[in-house]
Amino acid sequence: MNLQKRLPFLQLQKTRLLKFNRNCIISKSYYIAYHPVYAHPVPEGHRFPMLKYELIPEQLLYEGTISKSNLYEPDVLSDEIILLTHTEEYLKKLNDLSLSPQEQRKIGFTQDERLIKREKIITQGTINCSLAALKTGIAFNVAGGTHHSFADRGEGFCLINDFAVASNYLLREKLASKIVIIDLDVHQGNGTAAIFENNPDVYTFSMHGAHNYPLRKEKSDLDIALPDGTNDVQYLSLLEHSLTRILEDEKPDFAFYLSGVDILSTDKFGKLKVSMEGCKQRDKFVFEQLKQRNIPCCIAMGGGYSPDIRMIVEAHCNTFRVASSIFELIE
Repeated sequence: MNLQKRLPFLQLQKTRLLKFNRNCIISKSYYIAYHPVYAHPVPEGHRFPMLKYELIPEQLLYEGTISKSNLYEPDVLSDEIILLTHTEEYLKKLNDLSLSPQEQRKIGFTQDERLIKREKIITQGTINCSLAALKTGIAFNVAGGTHHSFADRGEGFCLINDFAVASNYLLREKLASKIVIIDLDVHQGNGTAAIFENNPDVYTFSMHGAHNYPLRKEKSDLDIALPDGTNDVQYLSLLEHSLTRILEDEKPDFAFYLSGVDILSTDKFGKLKVSMEGCKQRDKFVFEQLKQRNIPCCIAMGGGYSPDIRMIVEAHCNTFRVASSIFELIE
């Protein structure tokens, strides 16, 4: 994306950001996985907002929430680690670029070498964040949260299930014994639910729109299907009751959090009525609960499809800002 198309966003935010900068303390312990390949080229008018992967780190750097030293570029994930979760047949299709036209349509992206490399880098980024979170309590992947990917196929803009791969890696290396996946994207984490359906070491929690994609839902350990028009009060009440009970009963020693911002009332596909402040309060509650219990957490951004890219970026950046405040990520 050329600079001329980026600048209007930054210019419109300039007044608020200059004021914010004066009070900002930059963290050196903040681990954020980011790579330029995250912003994969897509055709003009494609409904997936790839530009956000450039704008999120730019915005956070510009306002001083993070510094360049907080950003780490992941390498390409090895096939050996992918095979902890995905089938050999599916991985071969990815590597050989032999997905059928129908399979590509279900994913929503046209296959090419750059795309497959991107997915492997994103997933390695989530593993890296998991390892960092074990040391610092929290870490972020600017992309990730590819929860529609099943062991044997991809769907809904998701090819490799990064949370599932990272969970299986932590379990194999005995770095965690009980994992909770907190999926608060507006779309059910169907691939994640299916992958861990019979695995008692990973508890899957999905709170999503009842009448939203995917049409056929899988069975998570706990699914909360929200009616269209769910507002801040209703959403936060359900979340507070459910997550508190999960953390108390399951006693996880690691958490993955998918902080999708497609719950916003401005989202084209979300069908909910959650405000920007409500979305921010959601993140605040999740982070406070995890910190109180000393549960390390890896966060991925998930979805967001508001027509105004500024709404998407602002909501995602709020997640970083809230985490930075609660976890006191300062020098």
